[in-house]
Amino acid sequence: MPHAFDLLVVGDANPDVIVGPLDTPLAFGQREQLVPHGAFTIGGSAAIMACGAARLGLRVAFAGRVGDDEAGRYLRDRLAAHGVDTRALCTDPHLPTPLTVVLTQGEDRAIVTSPGTLAATTAADVPPSLLADTRHLHAASYFLMPELAAGLPDLLRTARAHGATTSLDTNDDPSGRWDPAGLDAVLAHTDYLLPNAQEARRLAGLGPRTEPAAAAEILAARGPVTVVKNGADGALCHDGRTLASTRGPRVVPVDAVGAGDSFDAGFVAGVLAGLPLPRALELAAACGALSTRAAGGTPAQPTWDEALSHVTRDHVTRDGKNPA
Repeated sequence: MPHAFDLLVVGDANPDVIVGPLDTPLAFGQREQLVPHGAFTIGGSAAIMACGAARLGLRVAFAGRVGDDEAGRYLRDRLAAHGVDTRALCTDPHLPTPLTVVLTQGEDRAIVTSPGTLAATTAADVPPSLLADTRHLHAASYFLMPELAAGLPDLLRTARAHGATTSLDTNDDPSGRWDPAGLDAVLAHTDYLLPNAQEARRLAGLGPRTEPAAAAEILAARGPVTVVKNGADGALCHDGRTLASTRGPRVVPVDAVGAGDSFDAGFVAGVLAGLPLPRALELAAACGALSTRAAGGTPAQPTWDEALSHVTRDHVTRDGKNPA
C-alpha cells in the first residue's frame, strides 16, 4: 500500500520576528536603533523544513505543539497554506506558543527564544498512525525539546520498523553542554544527521578550528550518514567510508534565517527521489542558498525544478535517473 505521506516532520513551530541588519552593537539602556528590514514569518527549524519540503512537492505532515493563542493559530494557518498537513499539530491549553526574535548583523545573527510549549512537547504528541504511514521521519531542535528528545529513540525505531528512513537536525544547544548521553540512543536509529559545521564540531567533541570533514567522519562512525552545512563554503557528506562535498550555487543573500532547514528539506527530498548522495547534497545546497534571497525562512524556498536547475553536474529527474 502507498504511504499517505512522504515526510513526517516532528519538532518546533513558532513565529519568527526577524529584524536587521544591525550595523552597530546592540544597545541597551532604552536606546532605540533602526534597521532596514523586518519580517514576521514562520519560524522553528521543523516548521521551516516542513514548508521547504512541501514546496519541493513532497506530501508533508507535521507533529508538534502550539498554544491556544493567536500565534498558534497563525502557525496552523500558515503551515496549511504551504501545503503541510497539521492534524497532528496539538494545541496546548495552558502554555503559549513559542516566539523567536532574530537579530541579523552581517552574516551572523542572534536568536532569542521564549520556549512556551517546546518543553511540554512529547513523543505522545506524534500519532502512531503517522509513523506507520510515512516514507521518512525528520526530527528537529533536539536540545530545545527535552521531553520529545527522551522519546525520540522509540519514535525513530518505530518509523524504521514500518520501513521509513529517518533524519535529525539537532540545531544549537542553548545550555552549551552538548551532552552526548542521550544522543547516542537517537543516532542508533538515525539514517541521516544534518548539523551545521559549528554543531558538528560540538557534537563530535572537537575544537572550533577543526575541519568540518573531521567532525563528519567522527559522527558518521557513530552510525548515521552525516551531512554538514558549511555556510558560504557549501556542504559535505560522509557515509562512514567516503566524503562528498559541494560549494553550492552563489546567490546574493538577504538573510540566512532558515537556510539550514531549507537545506534539510532539499536533502531529504533528494534522498526520497532516489538521488545518489552527492546529487542529494548538491540539491540540498541549492535549496539552502536559494532560500536566502528573501527575509525569513520560507518566502524564497525553491520548487523542485528551480532547485534542480542549480545542480551543476549531470541533471537528474525526480526518480533519480539520468535523462536519456
